[in-house]
Amino acid sequence: MDKNELIELLNEFRSLPAENEWLEFKEAKENYDFSKLGKYFSSISNEANLKGKRYGWLIFGVTDKTKEVVGTNYRSEEASLDKLKREVAIKTNNGTTFMEIYEVEVEGKRVIMFQIPAALNGMPTSWEGHFYGRDNESQVPLSTIEYEEIRNQAGKDFTGEICEEATINDIDTNAIKKAREEYKVKNPKQAQEVDGWNDVTFLNKAKVLKNGKITYAALILLGKEESEYLLDSYVAKITWILKDENNIEKDYEHFTIPFILTGDKVYDKIRNLNYRYIPSQTTLFPLEVKQYEPYIIREALNNCIAHQDYQARGKINVVEKSDELIFSNLGSFIPGTIENVIKNNAPTEYYRNKFLANAMVNLNMIDTIGSGIRKMFTIQAKRFFPMPYYDLQENGRVVLSISGKIIDENYSRLLFNNDELDLETIFLLDKVQRGRKITKEQSDYLRKDGFIEGRYPNVFVSSKIAEITDHKEKYIKNRGFDKQYYKDLVIEYLKEYNQASRANINGLLMDKLPDVLTDLQKKKKISNILYEMNGIKIKNVGTRQNPIWKLA
Repeated sequence: MDKNELIELLNEFRSLPAENEWLEFKEAKENYDFSKLGKYFSSISNEANLKGKRYGWLIFGVTDKTKEVVGTNYRSEEASLDKLKREVAIKTNNGTTFMEIYEVEVEGKRVIMFQIPAALNGMPTSWEGHFYGRDNESQVPLSTIEYEEIRNQAGKDFTGEICEEATINDIDTNAIKKAREEYKVKNPKQAQEVDGWNDVTFLNKAKVLKNGKITYAALILLGKEESEYLLDSYVAKITWILKDENNIEKDYEHFTIPFILTGDKVYDKIRNLNYRYIPSQTTLFPLEVKQYEPYIIREALNNCIAHQDYQARGKINVVEKSDELIFSNLGSFIPGTIENVIKNNAPTEYYRNKFLANAMVNLNMIDTIGSGIRKMFTIQAKRFFPMPYYDLQENGRVVLSISGKIIDENYSRLLFNNDELDLETIFLLDKVQRGRKITKEQSDYLRKDGFIEGRYPNVFVSSKIAEITDHKEKYIKNRGFDKQYYKDLVIEYLKEYNQASRANINGLLMDKLPDVLTDLQKKKKISNILYEMNGIKIKNVGTRQNPIWKLA
């Protein structure tokens, strides 16, 4: 939202007769207790869900009684609000944090508008392990009734339910043959046994059937095309669309069950052409690769199948352009943000179609739940290509774009010359090459290593990086080790000695940090490392001034 839209929205809120469950005003003239802010985050998120809102609002700099704009100095120092997103994510379940934090000037005074996402269906938002709600304008623990109301929104996983009308005759024999082949790949130790199992036994062991009965997951993955009617009100369709450079549709085709075979049919429609490029200025020999790594196409499509909201009665779409593939499926993005997937590298606590997803893992259609997305990013990085781009702005839809060409040669050359870059850094560089917003703190981090140029926020990937990498030994020494290296050292120290003071941690890490940093900068970097680990891997059992760190 732009400034005028925000001010208009703020005035609309101020015109309401009183606050409500999903809207809260606070003066917060100078500071505001972090724990209270977190409790408001939890309560507003949960109440927004219960009131059918996509998000709620916490507004600083406006009085709660008269709605007078008084202004706020809360976290007025540069980049401090950007850090708040991460600080909140650490304390909530599933890494939930603000959708956006807006600063606007009203009547010459600073107002902060915190946009808080509604709790996911089936998963109330917690703060430090506790769930909060609202009673009119008062903040209270989330009532048992409200808690259960949100939990029950997830309903039963229909993919694991039995379709009473279906029999084994509704399962496609070619689909079963394909399923057996993939099951052997996934479970090589059982390869010899599989051939001795009849179809029902095999599908029971693959956890596609339940006690020999046909589940909806079995129909989606293995059902005959003519048995699609058994899905009743659930829609299982995939549409491939070919578009030209002017975004005009040139061709299309619709596909339905069995999806274990349909995936290959969609894959065969995609024109995966050869792509030639020179990744470095130090060679005249181009690399030649396919525009798209086959694994990425299959993983993206199968993720759509696994996470599609079939009850929404829509289609999975695969749009092919000359240098881009776009996959879309109905349903919100369960991890919340792609940053959660990249940073946490861990599965979420909740799945829309858990039975279906588990069956797809057993049939080798997707990687262990939660790891496939990160693997797609890693593959693109090794090819020096742009990262997969997730557009999560559309309400109730996930849109994934895979680039089949180089966007910025400087980005690709940087990756070619620096194979030790971690995925989080590459993800930030990809944001820069796409012209997407990064925080001031993230900009400073990339600038330190010479990866970006320009004045914030108008930064771009540096063209000088090739000069830096001509002196690799000095460059590596100045760059330091991967951040995970320092975190691992802290963990090993605590395992050995049980606890550590800040002086102990400084002594452990100072001489291992890049020589290019001053002592003050090194200490700040150590603070950032400990901050990222706090509450996840380690905990402070001392005070803020005199911390004592132990394993969490």
